[in-house]
Amino acid sequence: MFRQKHSLAAAIAALSSVLLLLLLTACGSASNSAGTSTDFGDPVAGGQGQFIQLSEPRTLDPAGLGNVWATQPTLGNALYGTLMINTPGTLDIEYKMAEDFSSTDNGSTFTLKLRPGLQFSDGTPLDAEAVRYNWDRLRDPTLGSGASKFAPQISSLEVIDPTTLQVTMVAPNLHFDQAVITSALNWIASPAALEKGRASFDAAPVGAGPFTLVSWSRQDEIRLQKNPTYWDAPKPYLDTLIIKSVPDGAQRFNAVTTGATNFSSESDSENLEKAAAAGSQTDLVETGGGQYMAMNVRRAPFDDVRARQAVSLALDTEALNMIVYNGAGDVPTTLFTESSPFYVDVPLRETNQQEAQALFNELAAEGKPVSFDFTAYSTTENRQAAEGVQAQLSAYDNVEVNIKQVDSSEIQKVVGSRDFQMVISSANVLDPDTELWTSFHSQSKGNMTGISDPQLDAALDAGRVESDVAARTEAYKVVQERLAEVVPGVFYIRSTPGAMFGKNIAGVQMYGLGSPLPEEIWLAN
Repeated sequence: MFRQKHSLAAAIAALSSVLLLLLLTACGSASNSAGTSTDFGDPVAGGQGQFIQLSEPRTLDPAGLGNVWATQPTLGNALYGTLMINTPGTLDIEYKMAEDFSSTDNGSTFTLKLRPGLQFSDGTPLDAEAVRYNWDRLRDPTLGSGASKFAPQISSLEVIDPTTLQVTMVAPNLHFDQAVITSALNWIASPAALEKGRASFDAAPVGAGPFTLVSWSRQDEIRLQKNPTYWDAPKPYLDTLIIKSVPDGAQRFNAVTTGATNFSSESDSENLEKAAAAGSQTDLVETGGGQYMAMNVRRAPFDDVRARQAVSLALDTEALNMIVYNGAGDVPTTLFTESSPFYVDVPLRETNQQEAQALFNELAAEGKPVSFDFTAYSTTENRQAAEGVQAQLSAYDNVEVNIKQVDSSEIQKVVGSRDFQMVISSANVLDPDTELWTSFHSQSKGNMTGISDPQLDAALDAGRVESDVAARTEAYKVVQERLAEVVPGVFYIRSTPGAMFGKNIAGVQMYGLGSPLPEEIWLAN
């Protein structure tokens, strides 16, 4: 059942008439959302599901997988299941392998309660010690996990009994449950299997999810089969699951609309619009924040705020939207959408070509002309965004942009090592604390840009310990003002945690940032 946690969730539920983050449309166009617009009747077991994810995994270790739509959420959920999920529109929590995760001291500590009798697919227990092992290793920054943004918030872990884990935080965070849900902290693997090393684990990963591995042909497909010992029988409904990684948006669209695949995660707003128009089903989670061009303040030229301000003033984000998304994307002008209870009308940025050129000239006169590498991943949208920035800035004097392309499988490595000058990152806001504190607080291990601003830190700290929506709104107003001033990056497009899927695909349910639950999906006649 769904269980609301602290008063934020209650307040948001009370404002549900205005807070509708789980859209049934893609960028405002008509589309269907599985399980809502079409009544397929009772689930039917059997069959094979063909799924597309956007990014090829470099390992099957959950620490190396991403739990957002643009990475490998289907794979992680299939192999490892989930401790708990949320409803993006309300942030209400539904417990899965966990029975409770709550705090009685304003987020200083949490108690995790597991369902009794959980087992990994090899028959060993998924107990509190197994969770402790997984969460403890995710605190290690050398592991290169995307969850290393969140796990270092944990100070210590204590096993109370086989189903109870006590979690002590470094600093109070009332909203840490949302960070668990949207990261690899939600996926627990067998400690015994992980101890055998990565090569062994990749050949035979052991989780407690609805599917188990049959084979992994790198750069081709991952073949999974139904886990007969899955705790939530009769799920999963599918007998087999085949997952392929397709970074090219046109190929994803063609695969769905021709029936070559059943389901595809999607990052392109235009694809969602076209798929809906072609009669396919689509689903989209609306978020605040979005994708931004992160500028590494630890390195020249972006260690000088004037360089960051100049780039921000120079760019035309509406033109980038046309280049990358054919105008179908949503360019953020404020940090939160107008439907959010945290919305205030504080502009994130503006375009001013004259001021931008003046700053470029000022820096060049001091012997610091702006020259940087834009690290771009192999997805179509990422590459086109980098090319668009390069083209726009080429119209200015005293600025040079080089594109450094890397494979999408290297995302976690680039993030972990901070080996970039400019790179596309994201701060996709459901609950504000989860992404904003993690992305922009000076003490956060997930602060990619290295930005450090005392006023920004104080506002982020206030937002994470408050439960009252009005008080949090005031804190995040200051956050927006400081982001506009210190410019750690340029927000250029709202993210599209979306999916497109065939007319006969039923049971699609996404939690967090577009993370689909494969155990719920079935093939309708």
